[in-house]
Amino acid sequence: MRYAVLTVSDRCAAGEATDEAGPALCKMMEGSLDARQVAVRIVPDDVEAIRGQLTKWSSMEDAPEVILTTGGTGLGPRDVTPEATRAVLDRIHPGLMEMSRDVGAESTPLAYLSRGVAGTIGASLVINLPGSTTGATDSLRALVPVLAHAVASMKGGGHGRPYDE
Repeated sequence: MRYAVLTVSDRCAAGEATDEAGPALCKMMEGSLDARQVAVRIVPDDVEAIRGQLTKWSSMEDAPEVILTTGGTGLGPRDVTPEATRAVLDRIHPGLMEMSRDVGAESTPLAYLSRGVAGTIGASLVINLPGSTTGATDSLRALVPVLAHAVASMKGGGHGRPYDE
């Protein structure tokens, strides 16, 4: 599985803070799913920057099958990742985020404050995760059991139970 991680943070993009969530997500993808990183980038909380990067990655010849974003999903005035993502999605998949928030809420009710969305752009599955390292990794941990099956389904297979493939 090919994947990319987009960190959305004004402070990280300006070099005022270190991105910890992005590298933690990469470690989880490679450890839990034996996935291969194809791209990592940090952009500010800017609709055009987010939309542009998602569009660029999803239109690559060997587009990542999974694009994870971290950051910009909260209630702050600069939190625009869901809006930017929704603007470029071909299809929305609310069930993934429902699952993510439900599992995250087992640790903290703050999980329900994430406004992240998930869906497809071409052959890429895009998933918005919270910006905190704990929020991002807890959310991804909830989704790991279904990601391989989701990618197989996007390719036209995987309609049986994931264990039958």
